[in-house]
Amino acid sequence: MCLPIKKYSRFFAVLIAVSFFHYGQQAGATASGNEPHVPLSPYFFIEGGDSGVDRLPLKKSSADVRLNGFIASVQLSQIYRNEGSRPINATYIFPGSTRAAVNSMTMTIGERRIVAKIKEKEEARKEFNAAKQAGKSASLLSQKRPNVFSMEVANIMPGDEVTVALTYTEIVTAEDGVYEFVYPGVVGPRYGGDAAHASGEVQWIQNPYLAEGAQDPVIYDISVSMTSPLPISSLESSSHELDVRWRDRQSVQLSLKSAVNAGNRDFILHYRLQDEQILTGLTRFEAQGDNYFLLVSEPPQRVAPDQIPARDYFFIVDVSGSMSGFPLDTTKQLVSNLLRNLKPSDRFNILFFAGGSDVLSPQPLTATPENIVLAESMMNNRQGGGGTELYPALQRAFAMESDENASRNIVLVTDGYISAEDRVFQLVDEQLHRNNLFAFGIGTSVNRFLVESIAMVGRAEAFVVTSGADAAQKSRQFSEYISAPALTNIRVQAEGVELYDMEPAGVPDMLAQRPVMVIGKYRNATDGARISLTGVSGQGEQKWSFQLKEAEDSDSTLPQLWARKRLERLYVVPVENGEEQRKKILDLGLKYSLLTRHTSFVAVDETVRDGAVDATDVKQPLPLPEGVSNNAVGRPMPEPELLWMALLVLLFTYIKHIRARRRAVQA
Repeated sequence: MCLPIKKYSRFFAVLIAVSFFHYGQQAGATASGNEPHVPLSPYFFIEGGDSGVDRLPLKKSSADVRLNGFIASVQLSQIYRNEGSRPINATYIFPGSTRAAVNSMTMTIGERRIVAKIKEKEEARKEFNAAKQAGKSASLLSQKRPNVFSMEVANIMPGDEVTVALTYTEIVTAEDGVYEFVYPGVVGPRYGGDAAHASGEVQWIQNPYLAEGAQDPVIYDISVSMTSPLPISSLESSSHELDVRWRDRQSVQLSLKSAVNAGNRDFILHYRLQDEQILTGLTRFEAQGDNYFLLVSEPPQRVAPDQIPARDYFFIVDVSGSMSGFPLDTTKQLVSNLLRNLKPSDRFNILFFAGGSDVLSPQPLTATPENIVLAESMMNNRQGGGGTELYPALQRAFAMESDENASRNIVLVTDGYISAEDRVFQLVDEQLHRNNLFAFGIGTSVNRFLVESIAMVGRAEAFVVTSGADAAQKSRQFSEYISAPALTNIRVQAEGVELYDMEPAGVPDMLAQRPVMVIGKYRNATDGARISLTGVSGQGEQKWSFQLKEAEDSDSTLPQLWARKRLERLYVVPVENGEEQRKKILDLGLKYSLLTRHTSFVAVDETVRDGAVDATDVKQPLPLPEGVSNNAVGRPMPEPELLWMALLVLLFTYIKHIRARRRAVQA
């Protein structure tokens, strides 16, 4: 028997009121910085809606890269165009290199070009919001994470084309003689269940994504101009097909063969210099009364693998929902390769984690063929699902028992899709003790900030695996790293000159054949000043020495690169006094005109645009990283306003159904 329609109407009215009240509470809590009641989540972009609004304002993203061997200079240009009938305010979340020193931004509207100013973050936000409300075109570049940026462009009028360009520099490192330049493609969807523990704003996590397999309408263009001081012996991209035009043996021009769906993965370029040699030398530069130097040198050879002691390995494997499909399949291959490269005297264990965690064995197992087969069987039966609770998994790994006479190595395998990175770094710094912590990033668009920073705090090495072929290569590379003892007692020494503010302050032990890079400042240099690097290996003491006055004095990027290196340490290594840390970061950002977590670039066109005060806010949808399934986002979720519209449609449909049934009963 049906209840009266009035009672149903009252019921649904109360339901809608409570829902809107709950939604308002959620938004208010988030806006005020309080912990939200539900996890922040990315959602799927739903086409349609207001036909007068262009929901895809970003038309093209292009990068112009200049490489000189071990320093990259990049200009990134983003073209926004409003093809709708109403003014819009666009927000675009995009990734950046973890080593990038972003040092300038410009905004161009027609013939007007505005150079952005670096300001304290809150001050820049206020200036941008004031311009937005006044109907002025403006742009704001902010850092959400050291590898995640937000570009906001206000008051794009119908027919407007706005170009925002930013520039950055970074140091390119080499491993085993191979340099790797990475231009990140897209920000992967972040798990928001740990957002309450994340520092800084995390609302950018709630960003729309295109469904798996959908074609990205944005054109991505990357061009690389490389001029090396030494002949280039090899050059390849593991991520994209390239058009390669050689000018001579030391210079080459590169571009993408296709711009279609080119932005759903990182652009990766590997190159090697002639005769297996890594670029070695000293460069310097003077700016605003400060003298900077960059020392690059090849470490000594490694000793034989049979000279190392027994080792214990604890593999921490991410089996969360975002790892489902390609990432987890690649992980299984990687872990299998790593296990089969262990020595018979080694011991190992595997900890699987998602929302919770479990282990292969209560005690470490000897690396016998039988135990390795057992581990592979358990690994192959794993399916991706659940959140990415990395913090408690690391806590459990640090607490695992181990032979005190063995080298203790923790190997983390994850895509890194979490938002509370600082909490993890704090734990690693406090609990590392005698552990060596290696980090493997899995996927086509890894959270490199997490993976590289964990390795940095863990005083070990980071590896990024983007394909099955990568899994085999990186596992071999890792085995080579761990088969050699460290180059110890590494020191940078000076004769006739004072060195200070060096990054790193103490050069860490080396685990493989890769360049040692030290950037710092010097003063009171004499004519015969020299800078030397020494270290002790199995073959005895090694030394490299450079005459300061003979060093090249033309690299204007060194001040920003030095400041960026110092920022990396301030970001990753926890500081007890948070306000002191904030002040140091802010001072560096303002002095060196760098984008930081406490500084932003803001550009305002003082021309007031007619009708701009009614502009509609839109978010630029991102493509899912190549190989990442819809499981990383969850069930499809439309924009919030569409949810309420659907609820109202359902309500009125149900009321109509009840009325029809009443009429049928009365008839």
